[in-house]
Amino acid sequence: MEPTREQKIWQVVLAVPEGRVVSYGQVADMAGLGRQARFVGRALGKLPAGHSVPWFRVIRTNGQIAFPQGSEAFARQKNLLEKEGIEVINGRVPMGRFRWTP
Repeated sequence: MEPTREQKIWQVVLAVPEGRVVSYGQVADMAGLGRQARFVGRALGKLPAGHSVPWFRVIRTNGQIAFPQGSEAFARQKNLLEKEGIEVINGRVPMGRFRWTP
């Protein structure tokens, strides 16, 4: 049985190593979904409870965390990234240092 588009996205994100990040567009491309970066965000929002997919390693192409600064979701993602040694400066990750390129 062919994996769903969501499952393909989750598989790609599971492959992202600790201490690295990818962009939504990168995930879409690696999952064979072309330019469907927005769909990646929706798929990550559908993760089932108790999953082990490191959703927090997916950020915008410019390194920005997609959640609004000051929100609980922003603080959670920032905290999870920093626990892995990923630097977050003014809501952005320096992509040159932390982008995963398989």
